[in-house]
Amino acid sequence: MALQIHTAPPASPGRVVLGVTLPALLDEAVEQHPNPKAFNQPRAGGGWTTMSNAAFRDAADEVALGLLAHGIERGDHAALFMESDLYFSLCDFGTLIAGVVNVPLYTTYAPENLVYVTQHSEAKAMFVSDEAMLASFAGWAGEVPDVTLVVLAQGSGEGVSLPDGARLVTLDALREAGRAAKAEAPNRPDELRDLIDAQDLATLIYTSGTTGMPKGVMLTHENISANVYAAYSGIEGMGEQEEVALTFLPLTHVYARMLSFADVAWGHQVFYSNPDQLVEHLPEIRPTVFATVPRVLEKVFDKVLLGIQQSDGAKKKIGTWALGLAQDYDLSAPPSGLGAVKHALADRLVYSTIRERLGLTRVRLVSVGGAALRADLANAFSAFGIPTAQGYGLTETSPVLTTNTPTRNQAGTTGQPIAGVEIAIADDGEILARGPNVMKGYYKAPEKTAEVLDDDGWFHTGDIGEFTPEGYLKITDRKKALFKLSTGKYVIPQPIENKLTESPLIEQAVVVGHSQKYCTALLFPNMEALPLWAKDRGVTGSGEALLEAPAVQEEFERLVAEANEGMDHWSQVQRFRLVPEAMTVENELLTPTMKVKRRAVSEEFSDDIERMYNASVEDHGRGASVVA
Repeated sequence: MALQIHTAPPASPGRVVLGVTLPALLDEAVEQHPNPKAFNQPRAGGGWTTMSNAAFRDAADEVALGLLAHGIERGDHAALFMESDLYFSLCDFGTLIAGVVNVPLYTTYAPENLVYVTQHSEAKAMFVSDEAMLASFAGWAGEVPDVTLVVLAQGSGEGVSLPDGARLVTLDALREAGRAAKAEAPNRPDELRDLIDAQDLATLIYTSGTTGMPKGVMLTHENISANVYAAYSGIEGMGEQEEVALTFLPLTHVYARMLSFADVAWGHQVFYSNPDQLVEHLPEIRPTVFATVPRVLEKVFDKVLLGIQQSDGAKKKIGTWALGLAQDYDLSAPPSGLGAVKHALADRLVYSTIRERLGLTRVRLVSVGGAALRADLANAFSAFGIPTAQGYGLTETSPVLTTNTPTRNQAGTTGQPIAGVEIAIADDGEILARGPNVMKGYYKAPEKTAEVLDDDGWFHTGDIGEFTPEGYLKITDRKKALFKLSTGKYVIPQPIENKLTESPLIEQAVVVGHSQKYCTALLFPNMEALPLWAKDRGVTGSGEALLEAPAVQEEFERLVAEANEGMDHWSQVQRFRLVPEAMTVENELLTPTMKVKRRAVSEEFSDDIERMYNASVEDHGRGASVVA
């Protein structure tokens, strides 16, 4: 059967622009969108260090020439073991201008993964942010002997011992060498740009991977620049004013990285933040555009809910009423008549305060990616006056394939295809994608490339999805996440996991049941919200003791039963276990992009999963108990 191909809607303003290198984005911005306050780095004592995009370009040229002066050659590979800040962006552009392929390293990776990626990518240079990261690198530098040049962005590096053959140079010294080279050959930066082809490999981004070792995704200049133009120009009104962007997501991830290139291309004012300073920086900067992941919005919403629950009197009553309106809000059909009057009143009394406290009083768009955003959250934040739009993509697609926009937005979906991208659904429900943003392949892994790129140019995403009648893509699950019960029925776990985590009491949920007769679930309670819930009901205890309380067990039984409603009977959760500690990147149950490592979870809690299936019918409820 012929594939039904979906493309960008006719009304989309998105543009297909091919043949552009990444340094050309910066050059065009300096000429057409000069910005004296384009780049803003937080200072340790407060305040910001500001750099114009013209000065940034000069500095990137110096990095490029300095690399070449220190023996790194065009076509070599350089790893970026760096925090996501101005220095990362500077070294990113410096390597690209030099014709050096850069390889971002997740700072949360275990040393063995850092060694593997550095070795596999054949990196000859290593950029590190500061002396702490330099010391970290020194601990495994002996295992990557091909790294001959180490560049330290901040600090002197005195006292740190590196293996023989690895030279340490500060970023300032590297730039000084670049300035000297430019003084001898003023046209050299232009000559370097002329050597770059849009089809050249720009970066190797290693997928964090829920199973197995990371794979190096080969992205060209055009892969990323085409995505920058198509995704950003497809958002109504973008480029009509100078935007203020606050970025806190890891630039090692392609989502934040592509957005950073877009900010550069449009000459936006960019402020670099991080998860620890985000709450402080948001109200200070008051961004007009802001990118995040669903987990952040989930935590914000839970805190809003907790704030209302902890209030009293009229404040609690009004807050509860306004929150109820937000939860009933449909962003695709804003209220009218009396509903609009109620919404306006709720905005004046409650929603405006939420925006003020979050620092999102002038935000025009909150772009959400990296994972699925629950429909109720998309609707609620839109009700708060915080326009929230989800997109979809993968590292292998640079990344954006589909996106919602402020005027074309449907909660619970990832939007419509961007310009130049084709999307189809295979017979087994897998999402297929084709376009100029699709990777060249996996580095040194032709057999793995052949598994996902077919002869017709379709990239097989591994995600299962469907299109709504209006042409919006819905992701239902990962293909690898599907499992088969012993009864022969296939289970898609994400829908019921999403329903479970709609409760503010459930932080995370993982449904299991491969080769079993029925489904069970590991539930990770919100250990901030649960004690407040318990206190309101006179339930005592803390930590694991609280989870053992009969009232708590009964509440989770109710939540599971509620989530089961409307699900196919074979997909319903029959028993569950309460896990007091959350899944995190640090305990290696989540990838650096916050995806669940299902195999790792199954191994970590194998005994508890087994006990759920071996529990007798006399056991309490559905086998609910605390993981020991």
